[in-house]
Amino acid sequence: MTISRFAQFQTLQIGFPTVLPPNLRIYAIGDIHGRADLLDALARQIEDELASAPTETLTIFLGDYVDRGLQSSTVVEWLSRGDFPTPFHALRGNHEEILLRFLDDDSVLDGWRKFGGVETLHSYGVDVSSVMRGKGYEEARRALVARFPDHHRQFVVETPLTASYGDYFFCHAGVKPGVPLRDQKAEDLLWIREEFLNFRGNWEKLIVHGHTPVSEPEVLPNRINIDTGAFATSVLTALVLEGDSRRMLFTGRN
Repeated sequence: MTISRFAQFQTLQIGFPTVLPPNLRIYAIGDIHGRADLLDALARQIEDELASAPTETLTIFLGDYVDRGLQSSTVVEWLSRGDFPTPFHALRGNHEEILLRFLDDDSVLDGWRKFGGVETLHSYGVDVSSVMRGKGYEEARRALVARFPDHHRQFVVETPLTASYGDYFFCHAGVKPGVPLRDQKAEDLLWIREEFLNFRGNWEKLIVHGHTPVSEPEVLPNRINIDTGAFATSVLTALVLEGDSRRMLFTGRN
């Protein structure tokens, strides 16, 4: 049975105000990783709130729609056809980046199969028996290309790396300290960890990100991490921003 939790989000003590433009509500959603069941449950929670929403409501997905969970193709199908209660921006995660590379280069699978690629291939109907033994990479690539719909490829190719609204900056992994947000490189936006996570200074905006799983949303003066490891924990998290207020929605499985 699917259950939900709702928690008020505490006020952050930071060195600059964090507000959105008037009449805008944003739902930022963490890493989905092939859990279409959790995405569906969270979508229904959001839909239930829309009657009291302001003029404009927007969802920002922080990337990593595929791998690890068993429903990657379903997640991409829903998002590629815009099947969500609000308009949305779907940012690119490092797992989408690897998926795109594999469509052109079978050697990528040697690493990809070790962190979720096998589950994605299986979700598209690719026989992974040889892949699990470290063989048949080119055959698996050709099979995925044949089964990967054009609108899925277009969706993934067109995913942007960042979004910015008001005093918030949204990306998948994080940003490199000492580099202005407008000058961040794709490699860091998709992959950075320790250098970003250990930094305690401020950027021009508050960073909202995923990529590094945490047991509870990580709230710091310079960043908010909402990757709660949905594929393993069955908890998918949304950060809800409106004006200067913040709260969380959590959806999981009992």
